[in-house]
Amino acid sequence: MSDPWRDPYAPSAVVVPTAPVSTGPQLEPIADPDAPRRSMTPILLICLVTALLAGGLGGTLGFVFATRSGVGGGGTQLGGTPLAAPSAAQRAPESLAGVAKQVLPSVVTVRVTGAIGSGFVISSDGYVVTNDHVVESADKTLSVSFSDGSTASATVVGRDPESDLAVIKVAKDDMTAVQLGDSDSIAVGDPVLAFGSPLALVNTVTSGIVSALDRTIQAGDPGGQVRYYAAIQTDAAVNQGNSGGPLVDAAGRVVGVNSVIRSVGGSDTEAGNIGLAFAIPINQAKRIAKDIIDFGKARRTVIGAEVATGGSTGSTGSVGARLRSVEPAGPAATAGLKSGDVITKINGHVLEDGTDLIALVRKYAPASVVAVEYRRGTKIQSASVTLAADAK
Repeated sequence: MSDPWRDPYAPSAVVVPTAPVSTGPQLEPIADPDAPRRSMTPILLICLVTALLAGGLGGTLGFVFATRSGVGGGGTQLGGTPLAAPSAAQRAPESLAGVAKQVLPSVVTVRVTGAIGSGFVISSDGYVVTNDHVVESADKTLSVSFSDGSTASATVVGRDPESDLAVIKVAKDDMTAVQLGDSDSIAVGDPVLAFGSPLALVNTVTSGIVSALDRTIQAGDPGGQVRYYAAIQTDAAVNQGNSGGPLVDAAGRVVGVNSVIRSVGGSDTEAGNIGLAFAIPINQAKRIAKDIIDFGKARRTVIGAEVATGGSTGSTGSVGARLRSVEPAGPAATAGLKSGDVITKINGHVLEDGTDLIALVRKYAPASVVAVEYRRGTKIQSASVTLAADAK
């Protein structure tokens, strides 16, 4: 067929097509069906050997993984691979466990006939602080036990029932004493640990925070000794048997003496922890303990006035501590206070009634100077009062 588009004057040429060059996958030639077939035996043997090797390797790996994850043997372990627990020696000193390890050797369980309490060593030669109500029924001797299980006899050095503090002397040398802190430097919210033997469970440690400061408490059995506290309030779990044990800050320093709990129980046998526990500030306890050791008795701090307790100070329901009488030449009189004045604040702490004034005054050492705000009639006045020691 003639090409209508060909140049009629162009020479003719025969074009032979070349074999196409493939860039894609190559196809295998089709096998000749009449060609002799190869034997399948070697191929089957290779597959069998490969399967056996794969099975052995899989079993080995499965055993290794099962052993590492704790599966098999003693039963299935849930969860991931457990991490190695650090030993007690690896606890950081500033951790709660580190603080507990530091303090526990200095905490003792005080055993009196029919009762049990706690205490803590304040000197290497064997002086121990506890509560007065722990040893009030003791005779001259009693026993204490330590966190390592050892025991020793002890004698009562002296007691101060009004502050609910006592000192005993343990017949043991080279004792580990606690570090004493500064109860005036703690703040609400600071973490604390309580040590002791609640419900006879020795070597118990509980944790909490400082819930309040200068919480005034009036305690004591009806007809018995009335005790007043300007206490450290904490929510650390404290129960019967914790009395006399230390309240410790996060650095392992004693900041209080566990003494009182508030409970919804109707009797002592029903009393238990509800997150309201109170400790005597260590600054007060340290001063009283030193008085007992040095002089055989403690000096009681007074303001030189008798106050009304148990309610508001007038028909209007106003708060404060009304002075019933003022001792001539006493601290209050020297500062210019008179009978009938109503003290509303001491060192900035608001007073609800006379109980607050008694508790807060006893917190301070004799010769301390405190700022007092008082009401005389309708006029508010202020004064500086130098507290004194009771003449008793």
